[in-house]
Amino acid sequence: MICAISGEVPEEPVISKKSGLVFERRLIERHIEDYGKCPVTKEELTMDDILPVKTNKVVKPRPLQAASIPGLLGMFQNEWDALMLSNFALEQQLHTARQELSHALYQHDAACRVIARLKKERDEARLLLTQAERQIAYPTASDAAANASALANGKRAAQDELGPDGKKIRPGINPVMIAELTECNAVLSGQRKKRQIPPTLAPIDAIERYTQISSHPLHKTNKPGILSVDIHPLKDVIATGGIDTNAVLFDRSSGQILCTLTGHSKKITSVKFVPRDELFITGSADKTVRVWQGSEDGNYSCCHILKDHTAEVHAVTVHATNKYFVSASMDNTWCFYDLTTGSCLTQVSLVCSLPLSLSLSVSLSK
Repeated sequence: MICAISGEVPEEPVISKKSGLVFERRLIERHIEDYGKCPVTKEELTMDDILPVKTNKVVKPRPLQAASIPGLLGMFQNEWDALMLSNFALEQQLHTARQELSHALYQHDAACRVIARLKKERDEARLLLTQAERQIAYPTASDAAANASALANGKRAAQDELGPDGKKIRPGINPVMIAELTECNAVLSGQRKKRQIPPTLAPIDAIERYTQISSHPLHKTNKPGILSVDIHPLKDVIATGGIDTNAVLFDRSSGQILCTLTGHSKKITSVKFVPRDELFITGSADKTVRVWQGSEDGNYSCCHILKDHTAEVHAVTVHATNKYFVSASMDNTWCFYDLTTGSCLTQVSLVCSLPLSLSLSVSLSK
């Protein structure tokens, strides 16, 4: 008996009642399930038309190759060769997959490096933009009024007139300011005569026993160094100016940085608090003096950029009235400023060499 579909001896033979053909049971069942017809006669056919054939169990004969030892060895050799070829193909696929994975990881690492570099360039550009915006002096309403009043006969007068010696003409210290400074001198001089040594003043032996209890890295480590320190007279706040071009305000009681002031392009050589109106002054080697205004949230913004010096600003100090301050520069000049307007009232050239520090006396004659 031969299956009409496979042409081989069926393991479980069945016969069709309509055509009398013999089939392998599993093959004819699938064909009827798919098509519902006899695969040979194309007649309608169902499983009810199929009858099983009772036969003895069929034992498939051995192939000719398995009838002898050389034939068996040949079969084993063929199977071994096929196995080796399959193993070689798998190794080739594994090698290709490893190469693709290595290439993908290299591309991912390169992409991460490019992204990190772009982020760094973006942050540097943002920092430069912020510094540039702070260095730009935006005109206020008072400046606009002053500029409007400077118009005469359709021509604008020069903002900084030059004298015969080629230097800018300053407005000078008027009698009202002199009277104010004289009054402040008189008041402080009278208080100085009554002043006594406070009992809380530490003696020399106590100072010699002082030891360090904490250390705080306030400035950048790539440019370490602090060039100036000042303490707020009314608060427990310390200000430092560093080589990293930043000024830092530090709360000693909490050990936290309140804010970092950026804007100078070179090292900050001098910092000074002004108790009045939460003002803060910085002098820098970039030849400028900046006046900072504090806000309620603890941050400071630059309100004046003073560019009257032609060399490094070495020191700044505030008058006892808290309305004026003086800056000294390595161009051998010192400038007297009005804190409110940020205008330079007078600039004095020194005949002697530049002093390394600066302090204002309350006496007008000194």
